[in-house]
Amino acid sequence: MKKIEAIIKPFKLDDVREALTEIGITGMTVSEVKGFGRQKGHTEIYRGAEYAVDFLPKVKVELIIADEDVERVIDVIIENARSGKIGDGKIFVLPVEEAIRIRTGERSEAAI
Repeated sequence: MKKIEAIIKPFKLDDVREALTEIGITGMTVSEVKGFGRQKGHTEIYRGAEYAVDFLPKVKVELIIADEDVERVIDVIIENARSGKIGDGKIFVLPVEEAIRIRTGERSEAAI
């Protein structure tokens, strides 16, 4: 099993969620996060004063999936989250040692 963490632009979330649902991925966790990378930040003017916005709003989508679905899920996220502009985000793939469904006690892939 693998955990996929995708940091994407907030307005791309619905497209990504719908596309993942279409390929049979039904469970995910979504969090509102803030951060920056090469995009840095930007300056804004508020009540006549200019200030720097260092952390930009993003959305983190987390999925636990079977090993054989990894490439397909990555491709779907890239296809639906890409705008072609700086700040489109990142995808991280991590190993998952165990998953346990609390309600039934099911383990491993049966729990996801």
